[in-house]
Amino acid sequence: MNSPEKDLIEFYRVSEEYGCFSNFAAFPIIIDGQLWPTSEHYFQAQKFESSENQEEIRLAESPMQAAKMGRDRHRQLRQDWDAIKIAVMTKAVRAKFSQHSELRKTLLSTGSATLVEHTTNDSFWADGGDGSGKNMLGIVLMNIRDELASQ
Repeated sequence: MNSPEKDLIEFYRVSEEYGCFSNFAAFPIIIDGQLWPTSEHYFQAQKFESSENQEEIRLAESPMQAAKMGRDRHRQLRQDWDAIKIAVMTKAVRAKFSQHSELRKTLLSTGSATLVEHTTNDSFWADGGDGSGKNMLGIVLMNIRDELASQ
């Protein structure tokens, strides 16, 4: 079991310890006056400039469905997506941990531990399962933790 005293905290499944760090965790966020069921819904919707695509994804029944819709290449991916995706993720994560005090408390309780999304399913946002991934979600979380700790 991971604890704040440890140097490394891995997360992935919503049902596990620190599962609240997952974008699939059921914590709604409000961004630009709109309610999003999860940070995953918001992130996936922002891949598209079309308000119709964004709204369909916002209304998806689950974060998994939102993720599948966001990966559907029959939808026109915005041209600047690679340039803005980290900023979009940061905006979603900042909203999530700012708008839910229990989440803010959990994130801050991790101290200076390295946060790692641990899965073979993703080598950009996660660690690729073997540590070779970029762990960008973990980095975003640690940056938000630093922001919140300095407030």
